[in-house]
Amino acid sequence: MLVRLLYVSRAVDKDAKAIESILEASRSHNMGNGITGVLCYGGGVFLQAIEGGRTAVNTLYNHIVADPRHAGVELLHYEEISERRFGGWTMGQVNLSKLNTSIVLKYSERPEFDPYAVSGKVSLALLEELMATASIIGRA
Repeated sequence: MLVRLLYVSRAVDKDAKAIESILEASRSHNMGNGITGVLCYGGGVFLQAIEGGRTAVNTLYNHIVADPRHAGVELLHYEEISERRFGGWTMGQVNLSKLNTSIVLKYSERPEFDPYAVSGKVSLALLEELMATASIIGRA
């Protein structure tokens, strides 16, 4: 059974090398475990959608919650799915700080996107728009 999980967290270490190490670890781990998704980062905040088998996704989420590189982990959305939406990525990447303000304002009260302040469905809609507008990089 496939599921999609969306969570938000804050980076403990905001150094570019630390962020890149999280992204690289995601890519190497996810491919072997049938997990696809997209990771957004900006302003010290991660927004990540992960898809795959229920056990693999739940195991990964529990690992993220316990990971000392993440703080304030919150589950935003969880659903059973019939097909993957982010199947083309082992882990796509979006830099939230470089988003077009008009896209952000479509989904947020302020020009800075804050996944903690909106619903999981709104965050997922933003990810889908980013995918449609080719704002996601790192297709693997």
